[in-house]
This record gives sequence, structure tokens and C-alpha cells, in this order.
Amino acid sequence: MMRSLYSGVSGLKTHQTKMDVIGNNIANVNTVAYKSQTITFSELMYQTTQKASGPSEISGTAGVNAKQVGLGVTTGAISTSITTAGSTQTTGNAFDMKITGDAFFIVSDGETNFFTRSGSFYVDAVGNLANSANGYNVMGWQAEEDPESKEIRVVQDTVKPLRILSAANLVSEPQATTKANISGILDKFDSSLEKEGKAINLGFYDNMGYSYTAKFAINGTDEEGVYVMELKDVIDSDNNSVLDKFDASIFTGTNEAGAAVYASKNDSYTTLDGYTLDPANGTITFTEPAKLANGNEVPSIAPGQFLANGKVTNQELAELYVGAFGFEDVDDFLNLTVNVQSANEEAGIPTTFATILSNSPSGAYTDKDGNAAKIFDGQTVSATGYATEAGSGVKITYNQATGEFEGVNGSQQIKAFNLFLQPKDETADNPFENITVDMKDSLNLNNEKTSTIGAVSGDSQGYGTGCALGNMTGVSVQNNGMIYGTYDNGQTKLLGQIAVATFSNAAGLEKVGDNLYSTTLNSGEFDGIGVDVSADGGYISTGVLEMSNVDLSSEFTEMITTQRGFQANSRIITVSDTLLEELVNLKR
Repeated sequence: MMRSLYSGVSGLKTHQTKMDVIGNNIANVNTVAYKSQTITFSELMYQTTQKASGPSEISGTAGVNAKQVGLGVTTGAISTSITTAGSTQTTGNAFDMKITGDAFFIVSDGETNFFTRSGSFYVDAVGNLANSANGYNVMGWQAEEDPESKEIRVVQDTVKPLRILSAANLVSEPQATTKANISGILDKFDSSLEKEGKAINLGFYDNMGYSYTAKFAINGTDEEGVYVMELKDVIDSDNNSVLDKFDASIFTGTNEAGAAVYASKNDSYTTLDGYTLDPANGTITFTEPAKLANGNEVPSIAPGQFLANGKVTNQELAELYVGAFGFEDVDDFLNLTVNVQSANEEAGIPTTFATILSNSPSGAYTDKDGNAAKIFDGQTVSATGYATEAGSGVKITYNQATGEFEGVNGSQQIKAFNLFLQPKDETADNPFENITVDMKDSLNLNNEKTSTIGAVSGDSQGYGTGCALGNMTGVSVQNNGMIYGTYDNGQTKLLGQIAVATFSNAAGLEKVGDNLYSTTLNSGEFDGIGVDVSADGGYISTGVLEMSNVDLSSEFTEMITTQRGFQANSRIITVSDTLLEELVNLKR
């Protein structure tokens, strides 16, 4: 009798617990990313009044099962439907996010990492992405510049707070233009080609973000398919010419190995073996440790040729001498740099060397102090290619068979030229980069009498356009968690990436309030690094939130059965009490 009373009590308690779970589910029916719970019951224990016996061969009787009386019910398990996703709620807030998949956002209070499916975020006063429920920082990987390639990238190492609106991220640094493209129709019957020339304006930027315009003109010639392109002027954003402060030229050409051609006016150098040469600034650096002594002057430059207006002419070049450096006995040295005089040609390739003088002494010379002397072979550095300053033109050749421009001044098989600016003051920093102008997409048609050829900065893929200083206008989050800033100069910049966490047993996570979970021994540990949300096929959606996965119809059904179960267990107690009352009344 007493056992039934206590069984009824255990039933009441267990159904109360189930009602608590149901009530919590219904209360959180509109909680963002809430995961519903279910409860299961299990038998409490049994009292065995008679053990089981087996069949007897002697008496021929069958076996008898054990006699057991149950002592009630208890809670077997309370499970969280953590892998069941809730419906999607549209908010329009760019920082509201929903994960599709089994991963969790990672947030931190500064000491401990927690995990949540609620993607209701905002940006705090210092620019960190934070959880709107408690202000915990959203964790991920900050974008960094690779020191070698200068590429902005994300390194997936230990997660850190995502500071997406730092002072550095609020602006986009200016970039100098490095590429441009000329395309359109260049029609030989266009009257402008015979008069003032077809005007082409190319807008570009220096590395401080200031804008400029290079003004070109293309004129026709008496030769079929041959035009002359001339750089007329370079103006700033105030329409003022900058050629009083900068030298501007267009040049082209490469050597067989594809090395860049130096922009110059026909540089020839006479140098020595045992050195490295920098034609750009006219210096040589000796790499052989030795003492220098005075030598005899040796003329090294003969009359050369250069190309002018498409014709080959001879012109005497400046005579240059090597030797007589004026060094007396000095200590052994390495990497001594001396200036070298240069003559004028039209461009230079720093890889063509031709020995014009070789000293091969029959014996070594040693001075009175026992120091051996070294003799260096004289050499020249020759130059090829084409260049022109602003105000003079270069020829561009059109191939009618291919519909492309293929040459500049005839011999160089190229489809691009370079725009080069440098300060007249050699001590000043140059804010410009060489701009490679691609012409391979230009077409020459003969029947429209109108040329549509024009120039734009950037190549055909949009690279190298350059830009001014930009201010941030917005932030966007991609499906893989990559966060990009957009700027009013047309640029985008990678700011960071949201990291997520996955667990071998996500149902083993422990709820700690505020839609947060913490790890347990049964969930698996967090490695501190996290994963890319797309690693397991998941993705992040923005402007939406995950709703609660509570199913009200199921909860109401469970509530009805729980109510009836509670009533039945309470009836056990009242009936047992009635029986006890009858027992007490037996003595009356």
C-alpha cells in the first residue's frame, strides 16, 4: 500500500518535470535560435518478492518467473533538439546572420569562449562585432597584409575578436594606376587623324590618390596601317599641366628574356668586371675585394645610331673614359659604389654586356707591402628599345590580318607601351608608377569614317586601375563568413572572416543562458582555432535570423498527455489513501 503512494508521488514529480520542460519550450517559442527540449521517463527501481526459478527435471515442474513490484518513475533523459534548425526570420539588418549547417558562432567574454546559434550581432563603440544579447565579442580571423606579396588575406589560426571597423578599415588607401587599356575603332578615313589627331584621354592616379589625365593624340601617316601616337600633355585635377615639374615619356620594348626596358634617352655605360650595375641611377658597385689604383684613360664609346622619326641616322655620341678614378692605396673593400658617366641613347636594357677590352696580364703584380693587384676588364652596356618625351611621337603599326596593333617603330613585336613620369628634381620622391597601356583590343576598320578608340585605366580584368583615398560606405558578409568593406572610391577590402565551431556531439553541449552553450566532457573540446563555415557544406546568410524550433502543436499534445498522467498519478494517491482509510476503519 505504501509503495503505491510513493509510486504516485514519483509519478507526480516526474510529470511536473515534464510540464516544466514543456512550459520552457512554449515560453521560448519566439526566442532567436532556441532549441527545444524533450524529456523521457524511466523506471525508478523494483522490489523483488520472489526470484525466478528454472524448470526441474526431478519433479518435472516448469520454471517460475521472478515476482517484482515497481517503486515508481524517474526522469530518464532531457534531450535538446540541437541539430534541428529553426525557420528563417527576415530582419534586413546586415549584421543579423543565420548558419545553415551544424556549426555554431563563437563568442567570448574575454576569458572563455561560448557557442551560439543566435546570429543577432552589432558593432560596438570600438569597432568590434559583438553579440547583441550580452555584448560578447564575435570571434574569427582578422585580415592581415602578407609582408611579401602585399596581398590582404586571412590566416586561420587562433580566433580573436573581429574588429571590423578599426581606424585602418574605415578608409581605403590610395593606389597608383599601373595598367590601362586602349580599345575601340581606329579608322584610317577618320578626318581627325589627318588634322589635329584623334584625341585619347587616359585618367590615372598617383600613389597619394591624386588624379591626372594623360592627353594623347593619334595621327595617320602616308604608310598603310601606320600611325603616330604622341603624348601631348599631362594635367592634374585642376586642369593644370604638370610637365613643368615632371618629365613624361612613352616607351616600349623588352629584351629576349622579357626584362623591363629602362626609360631613358639612350644610355650606354662603360664599366668594369667584378661589379654590379644599376643603369637606373648610373652607379656601379664593386663586388671584388681589392685595392684600387690609378689607371690610364681609355675611350670606350664609338659613334652610335638612334632612331628619329622612323629613319636611321648617325650622330656622334659623347666620348667616355674609364680609369683615372683617383684612388690611392686604401684598405681592402667590398661593395664600393662610384658614379659612372653615361651617354645618351633612347632606352636601355640592363642585361646586354659586350666586352670591348680585356686585360690578361702574364703575371700578378705585388706592391712593396705584399698586396696583390687586380686588373678589371672594361665593358660596355648597350641599349635597345624606343622612348619619346612628351611632344614627340612614336609609330604604332597595325596588322590588318589580325586586327591588332603589333609594333612600335617597326621592329619591336609588342602590343603595349608604357607611360612613364618622373620628377625633374632628382632628389624628389616619384609618386607615379609606370603604367602599362595595352592596345591589343584596338580594331582598325575603314568604312565608318569615325574612330571610337578610347582609353580606360585598368586591364581587361579590372586590375591596376588605381584609386583615390576612399571612405567606408558599407560592410557585407559573404556566405563563407568573409567580411568585406566597401568604399566610395569603388574599392572593396577584406576585413576578416567569421569562424565557427563544430562538435562531434553537439547535443552534449551545456546551456548556460543567453542562447549560449559551453563545452562538456561529452560534447568534445573546442581547439581554439575554429573552422571555415563552408568546410562541412554550411554557409552564412545575412539579414536573417534563425527562429526557435519549438513545434507548438507537439507541445500542446504533450501538455495534454502530461496533464492526464499527472491526474492519474494523483488518483493513485487518493485511492491509496482511501484504502488506508478503510484499513483504519476496520477496528471501529
